[in-house]
Amino acid sequence: MIRITRNVADDIIGHAKKDTPVEACGYLAGKNGIITKSYRMSNIDNSPEHFSFDPKEQFEVIKQARSEGLEIIANYHSHPVTPARPSQQDIKLAYDPDISYVIISLEGGREDIKSFSIKNSEVKTQEIKIINDLNQIL
Repeated sequence: MIRITRNVADDIIGHAKKDTPVEACGYLAGKNGIITKSYRMSNIDNSPEHFSFDPKEQFEVIKQARSEGLEIIANYHSHPVTPARPSQQDIKLAYDPDISYVIISLEGGREDIKSFSIKNSEVKTQEIKIINDLNQIL
């Protein structure tokens, strides 16, 4: 299961909408398995079908998260016109088996967020729990 605060979920949906038709992308970070912060990043591919992080920006975001005492829990990207499931390219490029892969679909004007673990090209769906009030679980 992946746990994500409502404000972060709203932020990554907003990022996906803002960058459409290009795929939006970024990192999700937090503590104790709860995602509490999103880091919007540039899709240097500038493509509606795939994304790549800028390596310099990626390094800076990882450094910033660590300086804030957070760990990278997931990366996210959007699918502007396709379902929230990993494409063959997403699976091929899932290099880190220890993080989750969150996909935001805007297909048909609807918002759909799903999370996956991808290890050795094997994809498993992860339940997402949206936390409306962080104080209720702390």
